[in-house]
Amino acid sequence: MEFTFTFIQIFLWGIYFMFPLLMMMSVIVIVMGLIVGRIESWTKFDSLYWAFITALTIGYGDMKPIQKSSRMISVLLGTIGIMLTGILVAITVEASSNTFRIHADPELLHQIEKTVG
Repeated sequence: MEFTFTFIQIFLWGIYFMFPLLMMMSVIVIVMGLIVGRIESWTKFDSLYWAFITALTIGYGDMKPIQKSSRMISVLLGTIGIMLTGILVAITVEASSNTFRIHADPELLHQIEKTVG
């Protein structure tokens, strides 16, 4: 249980330090989604739904932009989304690595290195 609490603490610190960047990217996704929604005559809910489904690279395909300008914005939105997701994955991996380093038995790690390497 201590391992889990350490991971959560390190993860939340990572989110805390990256929060301004994560918020800025989220606001960009929201604004771009609303712009595309206005161009495509979607409701605000549908616009935000589409924006986050696109930014998170889920892409159900139930809604898609028709206008050329909307499609160009969607490419930028996808790029921002990949960066946003990448930052979250990087924070998670770093928190996992640091937690493992903190709680791992050095002797066990040495034995694993010998058998693997």
